[in-house]
Amino acid sequence: MTVNKKTSPTKGSRGIVVRVDTDGSRAPMAEEKEEIAKINAELIGVDCVSEDDIIAKAQNADVIITGLGTMSQRVMEGLPRCKAIVRYGIGYDNIDVPAATDNHIIVINIPDFCFEEVANHTLALLLVCAKKIVWFNNLVKQGRWAEAHRSLVPMGQIHGQTLGIIGCGNIGRTIARKAPFLKLKVLGYDPYVDKALAAESGIKLVSLPELLKESDYISLNPILNQETRHLVGEKEFHQMKPSVYLINTARGPVVDEPALIKALQEKRIAGAGLDVFEKEPIDPQNPLLKMDNVVVMPHTASYSDVAFALLRRTVGQEAARVVSGYWPKSVVNKGVQPKVKLSKE
Repeated sequence: MTVNKKTSPTKGSRGIVVRVDTDGSRAPMAEEKEEIAKINAELIGVDCVSEDDIIAKAQNADVIITGLGTMSQRVMEGLPRCKAIVRYGIGYDNIDVPAATDNHIIVINIPDFCFEEVANHTLALLLVCAKKIVWFNNLVKQGRWAEAHRSLVPMGQIHGQTLGIIGCGNIGRTIARKAPFLKLKVLGYDPYVDKALAAESGIKLVSLPELLKESDYISLNPILNQETRHLVGEKEFHQMKPSVYLINTARGPVVDEPALIKALQEKRIAGAGLDVFEKEPIDPQNPLLKMDNVVVMPHTASYSDVAFALLRRTVGQEAARVVSGYWPKSVVNKGVQPKVKLSKE
């Protein structure tokens, strides 16, 4: 359980790792503690509601581990002891990476996390949308059996259709490898992916306009950065088939949400399966919550008990490596000059 305590090292401690929580979740951290204890360091959990809070409570941190904590330039300049920030998961859009580099702080992510979970969740959302499962479930439970049957049309098939994957990294390629079991054809758009890797996963790389035009289902799987923010907006929705379903298990801001709402209201697309939103938690008044052709989830695509236990352990191992004087296995800002000399095993 996350606790708040003064982040000062006890006598004999090798160093301090501070977990910064900002959502009040008080998630368990047994695996992290176990790994950090192996090197005789301390793990302390703090709940923070602002940048000032992070600076005050993590002042003595040698390494910070965090999920949603905002690691801005101001925060990093206020943490002179901090040598590294470890991000729970693949994405690191809450960390100002250039500022970290300028402040000689290593940014670490966990790039091999949750491939299978997110891929399975994506295909689950595809199936739920295509077969109107949530809509039919609600009607039957309300005693509206006949209305459910009247709602069958329109419903396209899945086999023989085209799945377009935007962002063909590890998760996108994992989705592509599973898609043939549903007899889906796979197109992909990613200007940075290794073409051989894409081909090995059964992805035919095309331009973004071609993917938008040809796809019956579109899965969004890019990392969020300035290049991908609002990658899909009004222009892109106009290029899609009116029968397409959009699936987003990446980050909410990859989609221009007002443009998505407008496209759904004007029936320019058939529906959407959304695990993520521009603002989280989603506003209870958001029109997306009132649309029968939209399936919503609370940003949980990556979750399974096993995956998160492994994630916590890996985060603890990476933090322990830095405290022990070793380079971590996954460095985001590879050109960083660390505050202390680190060895490679």
